[in-house]
Order: sequence, then C-alpha cells, then structure tokens
Amino acid sequence: MKALHHPDKISFASDNYSGVHPEIMQALAVANGGHVGAYGGDVYTEHLQAVIKHHFGERAEAWSVWNGTGANVLSLQALLPRWGGVICAENAHIHADESTAPQSVGGFKLWTVASPCGKLSPRLIDTQAWGYGFEHRAQPLVTSITQTTELGTCYTVEEIRAISRHVHKLGMTLHMDGARLANAAAYLGVSLREITTDAGVDILSFGGTKNGLMFGECIVVCNPEAIKADALKYLRKLNLQLASKMRFLSAQFIALLENDLWLRSAEQANTMALRLAAGLRKIEGIEICQAVESNAVFAKLPHGTADKLRQHYAFYDWDNEGTIRLMCSFDTQEAHVDEFLQNVRQVLKSMPV
Repeated sequence: MKALHHPDKISFASDNYSGVHPEIMQALAVANGGHVGAYGGDVYTEHLQAVIKHHFGERAEAWSVWNGTGANVLSLQALLPRWGGVICAENAHIHADESTAPQSVGGFKLWTVASPCGKLSPRLIDTQAWGYGFEHRAQPLVTSITQTTELGTCYTVEEIRAISRHVHKLGMTLHMDGARLANAAAYLGVSLREITTDAGVDILSFGGTKNGLMFGECIVVCNPEAIKADALKYLRKLNLQLASKMRFLSAQFIALLENDLWLRSAEQANTMALRLAAGLRKIEGIEICQAVESNAVFAKLPHGTADKLRQHYAFYDWDNEGTIRLMCSFDTQEAHVDEFLQNVRQVLKSMPV
C-alpha cells in the first residue's frame, strides 16, 4: 500500500495524532503468528497480570479494553449501583469530551465541580457530596480525578492521598482517569504505584494510546474489594470492549511496562513541552496560561495569530479568547519544537501593528 500521508509531518494537536512507538510495533510483530486462545485466554494476557502486579501491587488486576471512554465508563460502572453518581471536575474528560457515554452507556449521573486548574480537593468534593439517603438525588458514591488533568496540571502524591482519605471516609470510592498517568509519574519522579495504589486509588483507567500504543487502554483494579466480584468480566463484554484477539492488547502493555518504555516516552514528551513553553515565554505578546507539569502547553496568542499559524501546524483552540493547547508526544524532537517556535516568530512579524 502506498503511504497517504507525510511520515515526517509533526503536529502539536494531540498525542493521539502520533504514530506507534517502534518498540510497540515490534511487540505486535512478536505476538503475531500461530494460534493462541481468544478473548484473553492466551499467554500474553496471562503474563500481563504479573507485569501489572509488579507496577501497581500484588492485588492489582488488569482488564484491557479498546479505548479510553470504554475504560472510564467500565471502571465507573464497576464501582456504582444504578442510582449512583460521580463527582468530577467540570472540565474532566468524562464530562467534557465523552459525549453522553457516561450517562447513556454507563447509566450514572455526573456531579461536576468548577476547578480553574482542573484539580479537585476535599473542599471542592464536599460541594457535591451531599443528599445521602435522599431518593430524589443521585447518590454521590464515586469521585473521579484525572491525572494529568485536562489542563495539563498534575496531582501530587499528597493531594491524591488527601482526596482518597476524604472520599473513603464519606463511604465513596476513588477512580482515576489516567490517560496521561505516565506523564504525571515522570513529572513527579515517582513510580506508577506511588500515585495510584499506594495513594488510595481504587480503580484506574491506565492510558496507552497517548503514550505510543497503536490501540488499547487498561483498567487496573488497585483495590479489588471496591468492586463486586466478576463485575468487569461481564461489563467488558456487555459494553463492547472485549477484544477477541486480546494478545495484541496485552503484548503492547507488556512492552510498554517491562522495560520502562512508558517512562522514557513520557519523559521525552514532557521535556519537549518544557522546551516549547520556555521558547514561547521569550516571544513578546504570548502568555503561558497553565503550569507546565506534563506534555501540554496552554498559551494565549495575539488576536489572529492562531489562524495564520494553523496553516502550518495542527493544534486545538481551547477557548474563544485566543488560548490554544499544544501537545508534545513521545516522538517530538528538539528540532520540531524549534521549527515551530521559528514559525510563531515569523507569523507575529507578518501581523499588522
């Protein structure tokens, strides 16, 4: 087949735009050939359980799924009764970017909290943690936090511990949307276990696609006591998230985790985001709007600049006030960042005074 795109073209729109890491592609090739059991009855899926336990604790369980929305909906379904509600940030992915999947597929209510930095706190959680026993209100039984947040900010270990202690005291469970968990761990310099299992997270949606996988995310049950036995076994099938050729999902996560590819890729993306932000700060008229704590840079550009810049690069507008989001990926290199910065300078010079 002839290539229909330019393999050398790099964008800053999303880490989903990036291709597959060569080590992941090699893992897929290794897992290919011959016949093995389907629907998870294979040696790769069996081995993945051991790999997940190594990174998240001896009690951790892995349930691979197709995508992030599926991981989030399934995780929350496993924690909730039909009358349950989920407290989350107003800009959380489950609220702002997953259509009506949480409500229509998951069947649960989202109780949102405004958070300028994207993070929740015990005080913010308490604004929605009420109405227990009142049959007219969906019961707030789960809190969901996003690591890193939709604004690129990062929960510290201490912040997660404080939230988990608080919600557990209220009789709630804690879900983490970890689509960019690797970037958070790399930024904080901690292990995956330290910011999940050890910090009190009950269930995790562990991201792979944004960190170099071809497809797939992994639900990690950190605390098996938080869910009903076998809930995910049946919910995964019910929600169309059970892969028949599961070995290819499992092999990717084995490759991601066994030799710390997750960390190397996240560190590269984070480092390039810091380089990008530092370069933008030096350009007059540009404001960095959020702390750069992952692979995301939020910048406010002079009026009209984004439209001209978009002729050369893909990126997302974040609001109607000139703020854009720039994402770096595992394959973003210094030359890509420097070329982008040069284009920004040229565009600004061409703008009328």
